[in-house]
Amino acid sequence: MKANKASRTAQYMALFRAIETTRPLGIRLFNDPYATAFLNTGLKKAAQLSRIPFIRDIVQSIIYRKIPGALSSGIARTKYIDDLLYYAINNGAQQVLILGAGFDTRGVRLSFLRNTSVIEIDHPNTSSLKIEAMRSSMGRLPGNINYHQLDFNKESLDDMLTWNPIDLSRPTAIIWEGVTNYLTPSAIENMFRFLSRFAGGSYIIFTYVHQKVLDSPESYYGAEKLLNDLDKIEERWTFGFRPEELKDYLNERGWALLEDKGATEYRRKYMPQNTERGYEFYRVAFAKKRK
Repeated sequence: MKANKASRTAQYMALFRAIETTRPLGIRLFNDPYATAFLNTGLKKAAQLSRIPFIRDIVQSIIYRKIPGALSSGIARTKYIDDLLYYAINNGAQQVLILGAGFDTRGVRLSFLRNTSVIEIDHPNTSSLKIEAMRSSMGRLPGNINYHQLDFNKESLDDMLTWNPIDLSRPTAIIWEGVTNYLTPSAIENMFRFLSRFAGGSYIIFTYVHQKVLDSPESYYGAEKLLNDLDKIEERWTFGFRPEELKDYLNERGWALLEDKGATEYRRKYMPQNTERGYEFYRVAFAKKRK
């Protein structure tokens, strides 16, 4: 990440949500009226013009040429995580913790979280811009959200607890989206060590990339160009899991794997008519903390 700038990929995810929100009510997978608040002038204009169907088709085709599969994968993944979070809240989770929150707006756009405490943790660059955008968009900050700032590669969550306490005794729904692929193995291990302190019955929803895309990017459509582009914007991917090893990895750390789906699967679930290629290496895992 470049100094004094928010994550570029966080802004792209906001763009994807804004484009989905321009689709007709009853067809769109979700509604995010706040997403445009995080976009620069050019991307905001593209999102606004996407309300016109044929222009939306053009915008989507441009994105596909630049990042094959990212748009459909990102939209389907957003809906999938929304649904997993709804399940967690309806099965005992009493608060939500969003690690590396980016421009995530679940705390305000999901009605079932209206009376639930949401804690967001992210890099100071992205978090500061988000707070400014939310205050500008809403006229105030949401009352149910607390914003904490942390550089995951330099500081620990234990350090942060000294100035921003989190109630670890409450069953918690933890979202860790779009983060693990940017960290080091030791940072991943430290995070799971911290998460093991949460109460039994907590849930974690996290994304990861298949290790194969880092070892052999030519195995996936569009992956070589994607990784080169990420290097150029200083958001290089550094970590991946092998899906066949994930269950044992989590089990050893006190978590039971409930679901693990790749982009092909969650695209098929929410966009059965979509035939796009790309981003098949991007996965979502859902696990529960054993009591």
